[in-house]
Amino acid sequence: MVSHTIELLKNEIPLEQESVVLAEDTVNGLVLVDIINGFCTVGAGNLAPRESNKQISEMISESARLARLFCEKKLPVMAFLDSHQPNKPEEPYPPHCIAGTDESNLVPALRWLENETNVTIRRKDCFDGFVGSMEEDGSNVFVDWVKKNKIKTVVVVGVCTDICVLDFVCSTMSAKNRGFLKPLENVVVYSNACATFNVPLEVATNIKGALAHPQEFMHHVGLYMAKERGAKIAKQVLFGKVEKV
Repeated sequence: MVSHTIELLKNEIPLEQESVVLAEDTVNGLVLVDIINGFCTVGAGNLAPRESNKQISEMISESARLARLFCEKKLPVMAFLDSHQPNKPEEPYPPHCIAGTDESNLVPALRWLENETNVTIRRKDCFDGFVGSMEEDGSNVFVDWVKKNKIKTVVVVGVCTDICVLDFVCSTMSAKNRGFLKPLENVVVYSNACATFNVPLEVATNIKGALAHPQEFMHHVGLYMAKERGAKIAKQVLFGKVEKV
């Protein structure tokens, strides 16, 4: 019954995805959002999955594959890692990904990124990696990364599709549209390398303050809203020659 309802809802907001070809003769950047133990490794924390989850496992696998490809090509990669101070709660969620703990570290399948010279690691203390990139002097690490590397297309992957990924995409699209991110032209969200969490209604009703969060549908909603903001939603990401129109 639940899956039937979700399909009905998805049919009301259909999402068309495309195959995105990244031009070899320009600079493409990869942004990984919060692919860390506290959100992805079973039993790793308050917001970690309680059991193995197919959507999350596939997200990690595809993100690792794409990251390898970007690193082989020596293209710029930025990884956001959720890292909170214990005395600064992030409502409405319980304490999670506390700075200095393994919760806030990359999952094992991506820890190798820490040793790659083309990778920038940014620990953030809020949902939105764009806002989390702001420094006290007013500069922004993400903005500087785009401009320094002359990135024209950013591919975004990670968790959660409808929260941190979406917030980052919305801020990035707004900044791009205002002309603050030149020469950035495209923001691509790769759907198979994104994931979110699952809290069925019957579980949420037994947890004080919890919100129901059907995984498949909220993943769909996150992608749909990113497209509403102007991002491209990709069912696959390829490198190759882009034909000029």
